[in-house]
Amino acid sequence: MIVDERITAYINSLDKELPSVLLELEKEALEKHVPIIKKETQGVLRFLLQLQQPKRILEVGTAIGFSALFMSEYTGKDCAITTIEKVAMRLVEAEKNLANPIFPNKDKITLRKGEALEVLKELVTEGQCYDFIFLDAAKAQYMSFLPELMKLLGKNGMLVTDNVLQDGTVINSRYSITRRYRTIHSRMREYLYTITHMEELSTVILPVGDGIALSSKLEQ
Repeated sequence: MIVDERITAYINSLDKELPSVLLELEKEALEKHVPIIKKETQGVLRFLLQLQQPKRILEVGTAIGFSALFMSEYTGKDCAITTIEKVAMRLVEAEKNLANPIFPNKDKITLRKGEALEVLKELVTEGQCYDFIFLDAAKAQYMSFLPELMKLLGKNGMLVTDNVLQDGTVINSRYSITRRYRTIHSRMREYLYTITHMEELSTVILPVGDGIALSSKLEQ
């Protein structure tokens, strides 16, 4: 927990309640220990979507479809959401949820299956452009995704990257990190340094949830 648990609980208690169908999906995911966006992250995402009203959204990391369905609730009727997932067991649940008629805005969402980097390259080749990108996938691959994401992000577009502070461990020395997590640790630090020092981006990092980076693409 990055922020004091009592503060987080209080802020979450002030947040608007999810629509009942999303609330049920959130409950199911938490019971099955499926990683979905945290309550406090939902608040930031909702605020940004309602402020910007993007028309074309790209999500990298569908999981079971919760965040795509969440974004569909807080965007206009003319918004199109493309979401990418490769994990077979997640895809089964995602396809079921994204086809479920109880979600009124599911038709905004298109699921692209496959390795994220390969799908991103396909989207670049297709000439796709997005005004809002939500990155919530394999953290060790964020740096690999970044060049393609920059090609896909339109001018003044917003790149939102979730889970960037890794429960606060990103500030630790590499040698204090368990060996199996050192690659993710070093790559995340590289990613954060890169997006905060790119001339093409204006970036702020918020200690919300597990850490969110908000990057706006500047006009050159």
